[in-house]
Amino acid sequence: MVLTGLWYASVCAVAALLVGWWTRPLYAGPLVLAGLFCLYFFRDPEREIPSGPVAVAPADGRIVAVVRQADGSTRISTFLSLFDVHVNRSPIAGTILKREYRPGKFHIASREIASAQNEQNVLVIEGEGSQVVVKQIAGILARRIVCYKRPGEQVDRGERIGLIQFGSRVDLILGPEWEITVAAGQRVRAGADIVARKRSS
Repeated sequence: MVLTGLWYASVCAVAALLVGWWTRPLYAGPLVLAGLFCLYFFRDPEREIPSGPVAVAPADGRIVAVVRQADGSTRISTFLSLFDVHVNRSPIAGTILKREYRPGKFHIASREIASAQNEQNVLVIEGEGSQVVVKQIAGILARRIVCYKRPGEQVDRGERIGLIQFGSRVDLILGPEWEITVAAGQRVRAGADIVARKRSS
């Protein structure tokens, strides 16, 4: 459980008690439901991290695009609905080379335009003989991107790196040295599902 979820749930619980005390208990129902949803939304399950020369999904959700880009890299875009786990994880083990916040719009996160125009936090991770880019992208409902990591810090494959609230998109950009193993429409779990394998030298 992410601590933010406990805070939101506590606020809802206090508000429900006050509303129920001053009016009728029935009127507190929506606040109770909101508190329960916060506990559900901010869940943070443990995951079994695969080993070997692989990259794992940085986010839970549905892959909405696998796009080969002009420079030979591939972008894997994952859309997170309100019902997905929103904790993001590192796709590989390595060092955070760069962290950059980019202001932007709040298009629906499942749309292709969101990758380029929406507000986002960009992480560049170097490790295992490769550099990968993870973009935490806000959506129409998401108004807060949280990143736990800073340049120079080490991360393990599948380690928690951040969180997006509420409903969002995460892009993973991999170089040509990676063989992509997923396709658009597939559902993945952050840290647990393999999205690419390193090609043999």
